[in-house]
Amino acid sequence: MGVAIRTAGPDDRELIVRLLDAAFQDDPVSGWVFPGAEYRRTHHHKLMAAFTDIVLADGRIDLADDGAACALWLPTPADPHGTDADAGPQDDGPAQLRAAIDPDNERVELIAELTAAIHPAGRAHEYLWMIGVSPHRQGEGLGTALITSVLDRCDRAELPAYLEASSARSRALYERLGFAQHGAALRLPDGPLMWPMWREPRQP
Repeated sequence: MGVAIRTAGPDDRELIVRLLDAAFQDDPVSGWVFPGAEYRRTHHHKLMAAFTDIVLADGRIDLADDGAACALWLPTPADPHGTDADAGPQDDGPAQLRAAIDPDNERVELIAELTAAIHPAGRAHEYLWMIGVSPHRQGEGLGTALITSVLDRCDRAELPAYLEASSARSRALYERLGFAQHGAALRLPDGPLMWPMWREPRQP
């Protein structure tokens, strides 16, 4: 059975934030950023809201029509960080994120800095920032359907795709979809691994 997918809009914001919050409560990286179950329950949703706002403004959120899964994509130019004097405010992004979400939590800023440092530059690509599936709907193929719909577009446009896998399970899924590890894995300080992964477009 196919999965009906639509492009999310501002009216879907609260649904997406709730979905991502639930989907990533047990994720190893979320557990590192917000250690402790109670702390995570009270703060994690703020980070998911910030990510949602960024992608609603500058990217695309694909949403399963029943609201059970979503994927956040950002089109990334060949030089996403900029090299001129105007790049300053963009470089302040991790600090601004921390100040807005959880000022006392340096890991909010650190994870943004570390993932930005390993993000490939030099080629335009689609960046899969996050994909979330409702915990009681996992294993039904919703995530695969969301990803492949964009990968098909990437193939037609001859665009590569990039992501960071936050668990061994998700890494295996992405490998089945044509992604391969891109450089060394990122070890978060006293925390889990993240795997940068790259997918070259496939020929029709």
